[in-house]
Amino acid sequence: MRVHLGSDHAGLDLKAHLLAWLAEHGYEAVDHGPFVYDPLDDYPVFCLRAADAVAAERAEGRDSLGVVVGGSGNGEQMAANKVAGIRCALVWSEETAVLAREHNDANVVSVGGRLHSLDDMTRFVEVFLATGFTGEERHVRRIGQLASYETTRELPPLPESALGRGDA
Repeated sequence: MRVHLGSDHAGLDLKAHLLAWLAEHGYEAVDHGPFVYDPLDDYPVFCLRAADAVAAERAEGRDSLGVVVGGSGNGEQMAANKVAGIRCALVWSEETAVLAREHNDANVVSVGGRLHSLDDMTRFVEVFLATGFTGEERHVRRIGQLASYETTRELPPLPESALGRGDA
């Protein structure tokens, strides 16, 4: 499996660690930068490239995933989620990594390099990469609603149970 990585300066060391870890575990890692420490770098430059590569390869039918890393992972997740077809999940535990894949079929994971130990973050990525999507109808339906909105910008219809409550 090919794994695309991008980060900001705060995630540079973790990204370097993950590149080596991925290679040791049989993954083909692609580094989208940064390649040197620059405390003024702009994470969208690197995270958008990593996410765009994942989206392009998945559109070709390839089994690619992505990892974006920052100080908190928040901005990196937001950047990756701007790419059409990307569902990037910010993970902070093994459980959130599992649920991101099983329920949301997330194809990019974001981790906060300043918030967890190196071992924990590596484990979150490992769990994310090893977990598959369940394919349950309810999850497929929800992902379909997101994908539809992404392309049409039309909100999904309210369910019958929500009608008449004044919150439409």
